[in-house]
Amino acid sequence: MKIYILMFAIICLVSCKKAEEMRFNHSANVYFDIYNGDKDSIVRTFAYNPTLAQDTVWLPVRLSGIRTDAERKFSARVDADSSTATPGLHYEALKPQYSILPNRGIGYIPVVIYNKDRQLENRSVSILIKLTATPDLGIENPYLIRAKVVFSAKLEKPGWWDTWPLPPYSRTKHELFILVTAQTSLSTDGLDAPKNLYYIGLLTTMLNNPFNWVTKNAAKGYVIEEVTAGNTDSYYFYNKSNPSKKTLLRKNMQNGKYYFIDENGNEVI
Repeated sequence: MKIYILMFAIICLVSCKKAEEMRFNHSANVYFDIYNGDKDSIVRTFAYNPTLAQDTVWLPVRLSGIRTDAERKFSARVDADSSTATPGLHYEALKPQYSILPNRGIGYIPVVIYNKDRQLENRSVSILIKLTATPDLGIENPYLIRAKVVFSAKLEKPGWWDTWPLPPYSRTKHELFILVTAQTSLSTDGLDAPKNLYYIGLLTTMLNNPFNWVTKNAAKGYVIEEVTAGNTDSYYFYNKSNPSKKTLLRKNMQNGKYYFIDENGNEVI
């Protein structure tokens, strides 16, 4: 019996030693740590904050290996063949390298995306990013070294829109509704009618006199300026933080009122 116990102890010691050696001698790697039910994709939209000129998507990069007291570098590149976004127009170029700080197990790639292409209101664009090896850190798992950022500024007609006196629908009118009311949705419950009609009243007041609204809400940063200097028939309405996104405000020559012009060239009423 003593012999069997001794043999078992020796086997355990040898096994532990081998496991320990494999653990500590294994080279350090990095991989994308994204768990959102859609594998490697992160989706963003500027639709509910059209004044935002840019945003940052933080891609988490996890260390596979032993933490050390030294800062270690990893790198990534954009796969242009698999991306539909254009650098400079839709996103900021990636930096040559990023860091995992001493004694840390995770680092981040800040992907700066831009909201200055009006076509983002009609379509999504994507950036496919792949990790690349450096002298400090490898990329051992080929299934976890890619991440996709998909973004747009698209608004879709919500199901509650026709429940209240809001039609006809347009993305421009929807944007103005969100701007004026700070609401991204309304209920369809009749008990909420007083509250919802109040929000609709705010939009109606703004549409009837956008010049007055801009004056009273100066803190929001919106301006109305002439499309052509000296011509008071057409104006641009936009936020000073995102001047590339302008909405046309045009005078109706028949009734003398000003109307926002939607994406289809129609007056917003």
